[in-house]
Amino acid sequence: MRLRRCGADAMLVEVDSLDEVDAVRSALADAELPGLVELVPAARTVLAAFEPGSAGLARLRPLLDTIDLTKRAATEPREVVIPVHYDGPDLELVASTAGTDVAGVIELHTGAEYKVAFSGFAPGFGYLVGLPEALQQPRLDNPRKRVEPGSVAIAGEFSAVYPTASPGGWRLIGRTDVTLFDSRREPPALLAPGDLVRFEAIR
Repeated sequence: MRLRRCGADAMLVEVDSLDEVDAVRSALADAELPGLVELVPAARTVLAAFEPGSAGLARLRPLLDTIDLTKRAATEPREVVIPVHYDGPDLELVASTAGTDVAGVIELHTGAEYKVAFSGFAPGFGYLVGLPEALQQPRLDNPRKRVEPGSVAIAGEFSAVYPTASPGGWRLIGRTDVTLFDSRREPPALLAPGDLVRFEAIR
């Protein structure tokens, strides 16, 4: 674990894996540190930001020394079910690459349990770990200039849902009518780090 100051009131915690990110994020979230205003997990880091002048930053380092990086969150995670029309433009490509058929892709994708590891790329875009190994495939050689909101996608070890229209190179296997991000909603993003996600096929 490596610590890097980010200005006067934030600390970046660097670790070696997504599992360790989850351990740090959950431990800090449960610790009720004074003045903590934001926890931002990423692929190998957790940023902890505090109110100026609060005692939270001073208490952060001793707390980090006590964290077991192999320990999972003690709090019960929130579960989110996302219904999906599996009719994406890359569905046949994904099936061929995985050595199965379309029905096999749907069974694999819906049979897994996912966890939101972190958010990024666009507001409400959650990187979901738990994708079956057979579906872990590279991004497209030529990214699309526009991916429609609600597109369900896979790339590398992750699955995700595009919350808004944007360019993108992930392989698209379906679409959902669920709104992933709405600035008028509280909180605006449907998915948050630590949430469990299941995909459910719409027949």
